[in-house]
Amino acid sequence: MASIKFVCWRVPLAVLSLLAGALLCGAAGAQAVQLVTAEGQKQMLANPGTDVAGPMNADVSIVEYFDYNCPYCKKQVPALKALLAQDPKVAVIYKDWPILGAVSVYAASSALAAGYQGKYLAAHDALISGPRLAKNEQVDAILQGAGVNLDTLKKDRIAHAKEISAVLVRNDEEAHALNLEGTPGLVVGRQLVGGISELSYLTQLVDNSRHGREGK
Repeated sequence: MASIKFVCWRVPLAVLSLLAGALLCGAAGAQAVQLVTAEGQKQMLANPGTDVAGPMNADVSIVEYFDYNCPYCKKQVPALKALLAQDPKVAVIYKDWPILGAVSVYAASSALAAGYQGKYLAAHDALISGPRLAKNEQVDAILQGAGVNLDTLKKDRIAHAKEISAVLVRNDEEAHALNLEGTPGLVVGRQLVGGISELSYLTQLVDNSRHGREGK
């Protein structure tokens, strides 16, 4: 089943081309799947700056570019969670790409800072499953409810500001190099799809990757 094309549009920015040579895309069928090069995939997966959801020995990795305030990213959550539950050899790497304003940037930075106390995935799950974020204090309250120590978070947000900024800049450069129009954007193995993808479609893409049928 083809992916449903619903995305949150990103704020127009100058196109960055740092990874364009490694992330060349080509048409791959009527379902609007594009193919990332093997080198591009390697760069995306290397030291992403966040914990991975799923096993470390996964045979198929999914990369998701998302914004905590994107309603379509929130709608993508059940399918990704179901896929992780049913397939023990799939892992998901979340790439924070805050494109919907200052609160989105604060939420992404806070989630990344929570990683320094081993709480990135808890922070991610709480924020992406929660309501639309209207102010920074709301972000803090959600993270506190997820077990994140706010005093430690504040210190880590300051102490690791350069590292957090570097992750967000890298994610933005990758998203631009992939020509993503908005969030969510998924790379399943080497298959790039934009918009919401249903569980059956994700399962198909995983199967393609696992059996060498990417781009066919």
